[in-house]
Amino acid sequence: MYSNGYIFRYAAILVIIAAALLSTAAMMLKPFQERNMAIEKMGGILASANVENIDKEVMIDQFNEFVTEALVVDQDGNVVESLTEGEKENGKAFNINMKEQLYRKTNGMDYELPIYKIDDKGKTIYIFPLYGTGLWGPIWGNIALSQDLNTVVGVTFDHKGETPGLGAEITTSPFEDQFIGKEIFDDNGQFTSIAVVKGGVAKLPEADRIHGVDAISGGTITSNGVNDMLKNVLESYVPYIEKQK
Repeated sequence: MYSNGYIFRYAAILVIIAAALLSTAAMMLKPFQERNMAIEKMGGILASANVENIDKEVMIDQFNEFVTEALVVDQDGNVVESLTEGEKENGKAFNINMKEQLYRKTNGMDYELPIYKIDDKGKTIYIFPLYGTGLWGPIWGNIALSQDLNTVVGVTFDHKGETPGLGAEITTSPFEDQFIGKEIFDDNGQFTSIAVVKGGVAKLPEADRIHGVDAISGGTITSNGVNDMLKNVLESYVPYIEKQK
């Protein structure tokens, strides 16, 4: 019969070996996980501008082909970095942590945000990454504006853990397609964002419906999260937009 000391040592050795194997596996898989996350991020950026025939197998090449410029702008709308050539996925814009930068904004500190430009038959589409909070965790996405820097070309949204059939519906075409053609500035040039309206955009005055979409039925908190995300992040880009106009 084995002694208690022997059993303890044997169990401890097994635990150490298992931990070492798991740590090694995690380290080996990390580059693949990061690459997949980067490819998913690139796909969301391109999809928001309605780039067709997106292929995960050649996503990096497509991203570098379609994105003509990757910018970093500060809180005053000044361009901090502009990358037009090379591997844009390795540039500062692509690797900015939106959560961290928006936290800095909330606390009154200097911050920097990314912008991507895509050429669409001689016209520029501007893509602005988004980040916010839903019901169960972070939500994020991209909103693409036409050359007038006002009219929405398309959006993509994603989430970490919103409820299937409810808040998770932010990732579906019926929700995302509502944003196409909406405007983020009013006729006087004042920033309005795009409201996600509980009960439907029909509740708004007719003149304001161009600035609103229907909320998700049963997904009020997630809809509010999208609404707040759009307002908070887009207003952060207003200084840059005004400089371009």
